Amino acid sequence: MNRIDRINEEVKKALSDIIANEIKDPRLPAITSITDVKVTKDLKYADIFFSVLGDEAQRASALSAVKSASGFIRRELSKRVGLRITPELRFREDRSIEKGIYMNLLIDKVIKDDEERNKIDE
Repeated sequence: MNRIDRINEEVKKALSDIIANEIKDPRLPAITSITDVKVTKDLKYADIFFSVLGDEAQRASALSAVKSASGFIRRELSKRVGLRITPELRFREDRSIEKGIYMNLLIDKVIKDDEERNKIDE
């Protein structure tokens, strides 16, 4: 594991804790997860990918909440991670979990349809 990978993991852990335990914004749903962090090699920027289980309004609300708290989050991150440069945080919504759930539903539907066709053929 190289230096940037270690930094990504450390930032991800710290951000997960900050968002879960420090932010008291009612716009932030309880089920908000940091899924990935990509810090640039020069440590100036960090793309923070997060996922929210909920509808479109809850996802938009969560994005608004983390963006408005980004200064606080960055200060807390600076205290916890101890990098020489604290990266500027850029929040991005990650819909991979939602897409995975949708794919599982499609696979289940195909399996069910296939089983029904096999019963008819028998």
